[in-house]
Amino acid sequence: MPKIYGKSWLDNDTVAAWIFLTPALILLLLFIVWPIAYLFYLSFTAGSFTSTGPYWVGFKNYWRLGLNPDFWQVIGNTVYFALGTVVPSVVIPLGLAVLLNRTFALRDVLRTAYFLPSIISLVAAGLGFRWLFQTEGPVNALLNVIGIQPIPWLGDTFWAMLVLIILSIWKQLGFNMVVFLAGLQAIPPSRYEAAELDGANAWQQFWYITLPGLRPTFIFAIVTTVIFTLRSFEQVYVITGGGPLNSTNLLVYYIYEEAFGQFDFGYAAAAATVLLAVTLVLVYLQLRTWGEEN
Repeated sequence: MPKIYGKSWLDNDTVAAWIFLTPALILLLLFIVWPIAYLFYLSFTAGSFTSTGPYWVGFKNYWRLGLNPDFWQVIGNTVYFALGTVVPSVVIPLGLAVLLNRTFALRDVLRTAYFLPSIISLVAAGLGFRWLFQTEGPVNALLNVIGIQPIPWLGDTFWAMLVLIILSIWKQLGFNMVVFLAGLQAIPPSRYEAAELDGANAWQQFWYITLPGLRPTFIFAIVTTVIFTLRSFEQVYVITGGGPLNSTNLLVYYIYEEAFGQFDFGYAAAAATVLLAVTLVLVYLQLRTWGEEN
């Protein structure tokens, strides 16, 4: 019987490990590995739900992506949206976490208030933001009170994207704040006490103790925020529908429209494969950049 490190492949510990791992491995294969493999296969076909099924077209769908100006506009929209969302969604929660990590009155109330957006349905939040930012909505009414002309929030290419960015930052803020709070509480207080004895001020303590201590937390927060941003769909679907003039059409919504609006499943699968590849590359680069030791 084959052995490894002096133990049989079929010893009790190995059998027990496989028994416990098998359900998770089956779920992993069914809901992650198989869908990704089928998506990759579908991207090389003219995908169809008809009785004839998909037929092979090779790299035609990827060629169409490269030559389609709408696809490149969507890529530009997605990059702009991601850049506008990720940085504030990390920096603002970090500042709030530092402030709310101190002891003062109503601290727990404020923590709860900032965390609430993260548990609200994104569809419900999108409907609320669409009502707030409509032409005759409360935001423009408030601007009118202070003497500012109403802004066509959802009818202008610049302002419509800004509304989506604001909603996404607001939605991610509470989750990242809690993550940073957990990271701050994992830093030993003795480091700050030693720094105070050495005469370090608050900024020096933050720069030389807090930020290095939060390095693993930064990795987690940035990676999860990038993934949340790249898979954004609900806010576009509910608020703008990709308009005006295709200016808020993000990649996931574009894939949805091509698949279930145009029924061009092979082309949509190719776009989804591009999204998956971009996401994996970005996550890998972030892990490499933030995971390296100084």
